[in-house]
This record gives sequence, C-alpha cells and structure tokens, in this order.
Amino acid sequence: MEPITINITILKPIQKVWDYFYNAKHIVKWNFTTTNWHCPKAVIDFQEGGKFDYRLEYKDKSFGYNIAGTIEEIKELEYVKSQLDDGRKIEVHFRKIDENTTEVIEIFEPEIQFSREMQRVGWYAILDRFHKYVEKN
Repeated sequence: MEPITINITILKPIQKVWDYFYNAKHIVKWNFTTTNWHCPKAVIDFQEGGKFDYRLEYKDKSFGYNIAGTIEEIKELEYVKSQLDDGRKIEVHFRKIDENTTEVIEIFEPEIQFSREMQRVGWYAILDRFHKYVEKN
C-alpha cells in the first residue's frame, strides 16, 4: 500500500527536536492524539537493532494498544527508519531549515483496516502535539 507522508515545522533547533522525539521521558508527554488519551509507558533502546514499545490508551483504561517495533537505521540528526512488529515501515526525517527551525517528516505504511484519511489525521494529531510540546518546553 502507498505510504502516507505528513510533516510539520517546529521553531526549535534540530538537536532539541531530535532529542525530544526519541527520549522516553518526553515521548510519554506527547505521544497521543487527544486529551482523553495518554501514553503511560514508553520504552526505547535507541540504537540500530534496538526495540521500542509505546503504550497508548484512553485515560479511563477502556481501550488501548501498543506501538512496538525495531529501529533499523539511524543517521544522526537526519532520519530514523523502523519496522513495526506488524511489518509496516516507518521513516522519520529531520531537516534543519535554520538554526532555530526544524522540519519533521514522517512516512509510514498505513494499516489496511482503517482509512488512509483516518490514519493521516491521527498521526498528524500526534505530530502536532509533539510540535506544541517541543516549542513549549
């Protein structure tokens, strides 16, 4: 299936954006779509071959799921390529626009059981929450 691409511009230096995207203590603060969700657990071994496992769930615990996989390739401050446990591929690219501006581009293979638009909207909501978290902290 054709990958989905989303992107956002963040008014912070690339090093800070990179650090906040791959540090578990930050991931739990931004990795969810809306305020009735949260990310109570994020585990990441940030190296090639390392595993990650993020728990996303409703705050009332009525529903939740894990996003887990393996980091396949890292090019420091440029991109990370991963494969989810279900086989789908994800790439996250970081582009330095200037000293205080960074573009983040996510390319991901969609799930077949949900519409492309629903997935694009959901993933973008998380990326936008990341953007707001980084700029505020």
